[in-house]
Amino acid sequence: MGKVTGFLEIDRRESKYQPASDRIRHFREFVLPMDEKDVREQASRCMDCGIPYCHGPTGCPIHNQIPDWNDLVYQDDWQLALDNLHSTNNFPEFTGRICPAPCEEACTLNLENSPVTIKTIEQAIADTGWKNGWIRPEAPEKLTGKRVAVIGSGPAGLAAAQQLARVGHEVHVFEREPRAGGLLRYGIPDFKMEKHHIDRRVAQMTAEGVTFHYGVNIGVTKSVDDLKRDFDAVLMAGGAEAPRDPELPGQELEGAHFAMPYLVQSNRRVGGEPEAERPVLAGGKNVVVIGGGDTASDCVGTAFRQGALSVTQLDIRPRPPELEDKLVIWPYWPTKFRTSSSQAEGADREFQAATLGVVGKNGRVTGVQCARVDEKRRPIAGTEFIIKADLVFLAIGFAGPVKEGLVAQSGAALDKRGNVVANDENYLTSQEKVFVAGDMRRGQSLVVWAIREGRQAARAIDEFLMGSSVLPR
Repeated sequence: MGKVTGFLEIDRRESKYQPASDRIRHFREFVLPMDEKDVREQASRCMDCGIPYCHGPTGCPIHNQIPDWNDLVYQDDWQLALDNLHSTNNFPEFTGRICPAPCEEACTLNLENSPVTIKTIEQAIADTGWKNGWIRPEAPEKLTGKRVAVIGSGPAGLAAAQQLARVGHEVHVFEREPRAGGLLRYGIPDFKMEKHHIDRRVAQMTAEGVTFHYGVNIGVTKSVDDLKRDFDAVLMAGGAEAPRDPELPGQELEGAHFAMPYLVQSNRRVGGEPEAERPVLAGGKNVVVIGGGDTASDCVGTAFRQGALSVTQLDIRPRPPELEDKLVIWPYWPTKFRTSSSQAEGADREFQAATLGVVGKNGRVTGVQCARVDEKRRPIAGTEFIIKADLVFLAIGFAGPVKEGLVAQSGAALDKRGNVVANDENYLTSQEKVFVAGDMRRGQSLVVWAIREGRQAARAIDEFLMGSSVLPR
């Protein structure tokens, strides 16, 4: 634990942001890092709570040993704190930036609405490690002679590849895009996580023996059978990119788009990749984002940085309460009113608003037709209204992995949700020596779940190849 009386003496302090008027002028990260003294003070608030729900099944999916490294930070042993953090999490600088922090909701101090700033401390540990040169390649002492193909370089694929390489397997990562990272690179805007964080890890993994193959679309430009012939095991970690399609009237109008292609296009532009033939830009336009999740929020922040006149976000759900009932919900993730940094930049938010269709003129979007909904989310007659719009983004989630190409060619069985079937013990699909992990198996989820599944799948593959494994689950 940290300081015995720390949680009584020190108030919770969160990292501050650049003012919205400044940060919407660029795509860089805008969180202002705490200084080392303040981080140590915040770590000292971690109490001897008896049962640390923060890293139990209700908190951190990768079981970060949060009280341990909080205490180590308080004791000023940052390098050992980093070692502890890396024992469960390959990429803490990713999760410290983009994880929604279910650990903080599960913190015992959250019963008083003042949890330990776990996410901030985690990022600080990782950033301190990079700053001081403590994060270096960990090449294996000997090779096993086994070859593993990993399809996809998102967080699940990267975590699995790094674990497998470190126990001596020859690992090849096949990525459809020109650069590694999956939706970490192409879906999450740079203002939430700049991409040099990914590049550093790719360089580390390359030095550890991982080989990256870019521009290779398995199931399209290279067959699954080729991989099965050339490798001892194949891991599918391609994510869940198929958008949930509401099939709205007017959805075909010019100016209506699914959210993810818009974010991908913007990230390519920010990353210096070639400009799209038909760029979608929000500058000078009224934007409506349909959906209430993280992808919708990312569209909001991107639109503001492109110079949108207005941004309205539609959510069919009722406005949540400001605070949850702790005695009913804690330590589980609560439904409560949250305002993302992007929404705080000036978005109008409409709750209990069903989208009836997209309206337009001369083939172009002019607005979104909505109606209020009852408690069963059914439109209420007579409450219809139209929101002016020049651009509409559909951000209502994902429907599993894309079926064409890799999934279809693999022949792996699918569940009723369209995800590839495998359990979370051996991660083996219905096809011989073909494994699956991450969103492709469990559906759209958090980066921490992807890292967990990649690590566990790596252990399962190592056991499959060698009969036993020293890798942690």
